[in-house]
Amino acid sequence: MRLVDTLNSSLQNRAIPDYLNASALRRIHSFVRREGRMTGAQQRALMECWEPFGVEAGAVLLEPKILFGRCAPLVLEIGFGNGESLAVMAAAHPEWDYLGIEVHRPGIGHLLLRAMELQLTNLRILCADAVEALERQLPDECLDRMQIFFPDPWPKVRHHKRRLIQAKRIALLVRKIKPYGQLHVATDCEDYACAMLSLFNTTPELANTAAGGGFAPRPTWRPLTKFEQRGQRLGHVIRDLLFIRRDLALPLAE
Repeated sequence: MRLVDTLNSSLQNRAIPDYLNASALRRIHSFVRREGRMTGAQQRALMECWEPFGVEAGAVLLEPKILFGRCAPLVLEIGFGNGESLAVMAAAHPEWDYLGIEVHRPGIGHLLLRAMELQLTNLRILCADAVEALERQLPDECLDRMQIFFPDPWPKVRHHKRRLIQAKRIALLVRKIKPYGQLHVATDCEDYACAMLSLFNTTPELANTAAGGGFAPRPTWRPLTKFEQRGQRLGHVIRDLLFIRRDLALPLAE
């Protein structure tokens, strides 16, 4: 056999790494890594504080009872930014468990520092693509609340395909929430808010908690986030969308 034939045969039989797989390359992510400057404290936190809070990304299905060592209501926050508001909620509600997903390491480092400072035992952190984590690691109907605060709006029309919340992903999001669990989204992008409201209102598994099928008042338990404060300074209108997952087999309690 010629050398070139041998090489071709070897390549055909070799498993293709995920990062070279054509389907992986075609996948459109809802984020761009904007790492920015990481402080020395954040770097140390990633090295020294990851173990008690960090959850390894991968294909292993998580078991919340084992992850937190108890049975408690579970909240998932997708894209927690610098994690300040998530830390505040976890500290204010020790009877709930919180899992945060983020890809930006400076924000993860900041949250690790706050978690150590506040001695949080009900917080875990996953550094991963949220869509991949939902597909591969989160069991169905495991969440009492899914919260997504100020996701990247990708305001240009040609970039809308990068938005986290779009029609092709609604079934995935809803599937992870328990019947009568909550889906809570907040944004300061009016176009994105209206698009999500229309999408959620036409999803049979979701029931709008707001009168008239509109936007909800900001819940008092939701802390102000860094992006929200920036939006307020710029004069943006903040929109909250608060929905409950229906159990289609039963009528929704009034």
